Amino acid sequence: MGRLFLVDLEGSSYSCKHCRTPLALKDDIISKYFCSRNSRAYLFYNVENVTFGPKEDRMMITGKHTVADIYCVVCGSILGWKYIYAYVKAHKYKEGWFVIERCKVLNPAGTPYEANQEVQVGQQTPNGQETWMAQEAQAGGGIDVDNA
Repeated sequence: MGRLFLVDLEGSSYSCKHCRTPLALKDDIISKYFCSRNSRAYLFYNVENVTFGPKEDRMMITGKHTVADIYCVVCGSILGWKYIYAYVKAHKYKEGWFVIERCKVLNPAGTPYEANQEVQVGQQTPNGQETWMAQEAQAGGGIDVDNA
């Protein structure tokens, strides 16, 4: 195995809960209100310091997707997945995006996600806007949940 080189992220970043390896910049987050597997998750444009598992097809509520699990490059913890391909035309926008489960990361302040911070579908965020999940559900997109 070769040397391990980490990408240094400049700015506020989310990091691995187990080893504190920086994973994604706060500015690269698309949604804090994404639902995955049986927990809440973050949706990102870009994630660093991860390795990829094999590509596989998964049936989700929003349809079939080809995804690759992502793992922390330092400790090997599974963090979430990357969307490789969406079979449903309406969900093509997700291709190339990353999902990281909140329970697997520390927020930019260095603290873990608290379960009581969850925002329910249709509930309003502190700024008075409905959550991204609620908007997606109302638009007919549903909420991505991995059936695995």
